Amino acid sequence: MTQNIPKAPPYPKSHILAASGVAALLSLALLVFPSREVEAQKTFLDLDLGSEAELVLQEKDDLRAGQPASGAASPFAKIGPSADSAENSVGDGADEKNPATADTTPSDPNQHSVTVSNGDTLSTVFAKVGLNANDLHEALNSSKEAKQFSRLKVGQVLDFQLGDDGKLKSLQSKLSELETIRLSRDADGFDFQRDQVKPEVVTAYSHGVINSSLFLSAKRAGLSHGLTMDLANVFGYDIDFAMDIREGDEFEVIYEEKVVNGKRVGTGDILSARFTNRGKTYTAVRYTNKQGATSYYSANGESMRKAFIRTPVDFARISSRFSTGRKHPILNKIRAHKGVDYAAPRGTPIKAAGDGKIALAGRNGGYGNTVIIQHGQRYRTLYAHMQGFAKGIRNGVNVKQGQIIGYIGTTGLSTGPHLHYEFQVNGVHVDPLSQKLPMADPIAASEKQRFMQLSKPLMARMDQEKATMLASNKQ
Repeated sequence: MTQNIPKAPPYPKSHILAASGVAALLSLALLVFPSREVEAQKTFLDLDLGSEAELVLQEKDDLRAGQPASGAASPFAKIGPSADSAENSVGDGADEKNPATADTTPSDPNQHSVTVSNGDTLSTVFAKVGLNANDLHEALNSSKEAKQFSRLKVGQVLDFQLGDDGKLKSLQSKLSELETIRLSRDADGFDFQRDQVKPEVVTAYSHGVINSSLFLSAKRAGLSHGLTMDLANVFGYDIDFAMDIREGDEFEVIYEEKVVNGKRVGTGDILSARFTNRGKTYTAVRYTNKQGATSYYSANGESMRKAFIRTPVDFARISSRFSTGRKHPILNKIRAHKGVDYAAPRGTPIKAAGDGKIALAGRNGGYGNTVIIQHGQRYRTLYAHMQGFAKGIRNGVNVKQGQIIGYIGTTGLSTGPHLHYEFQVNGVHVDPLSQKLPMADPIAASEKQRFMQLSKPLMARMDQEKATMLASNKQ
């Protein structure tokens, strides 16, 4: 039996058209002006697109708020030196509907500038300016030096000049404030040039007090990561930076700064330094003797260099000390721990504690990858559980103090990445943390006067700089 279901009365055609128009306008409004919630979701979803996508989203937010765009030039604008010209700015000839895709007419259509992004290769960069694999091959194989262009860094800028035939005419990149490399085409192919600016070298003073870590305090004091490492190496014979540093420790440094056109572009050597650790002050002065050998000495000429450095791993954490009655964490029985364990991330460099000859570089039972160094007749050091060995490290090779011999790992009987370090004197294991280190030779008597003429003014300057700083802090 069929039921007759009444149909709904049809809406007037004018109503349907009006409703469709309203829906279309709403859809367009949502597309052009998404709500903050939609925009937030879009930002979250676009996090994986990289910093360029985030810049575009930030520019949209700024434009919507009536602010000038805070990001760099849109990644969708045409690549070229005119990316910051008036033609690329909103309201000055750009496409107002979509400012991010506004076209830019370069002042020279054959000149292009590309900033290297994450994931870029020289091949992709060449493609961006219309050059193919043959152009890339011709440029890179023009000389051994030209291959340096293939070692790209994110943010690096490459400037291209093309000929009227579309072929590469020149390629230039500024590697740093001090160095620019260039390829220029001539009748015989490409000519490689390296322009290096010689900076002005001035001296600078820095002072810091440690309240958390040496690195953070040094950064606040204006020291670079490299200078901080140098500072630790200078005093590494007397101070164990893995366990000796305390809150309130203090340091002062006079070092070289490299300046170009009034701008700091790098740092040089530490000329002098003072480090107060647990109330005891250590001094260091850099000195090059008449034979050209450079080292650090205390302010009165005693050598900072010892026969052995105190810690073979920079800024590691001591996870187990020298002991005759420790329970082995894997074997679960009492076994003497004849060394010190330094816990550090896998791959952290391990340094030779002193000059010597490698007696072993290879697998050594429960020690895993191991290096043993013989230092003369009396001393021997052992480094175990390495992830791997440094280049050139093998049996019979001579190594210098501080030379990298391997990297932190967890080979052998090990519960986690660390260095097991042993120190032997005349074949007897001793505690490397308490062992008194033999001293190196002081300044030669024939050079003492020359050294003091350098040392005294440096110490006096640190005194004066610190006094001035303290006086200004009181005001």
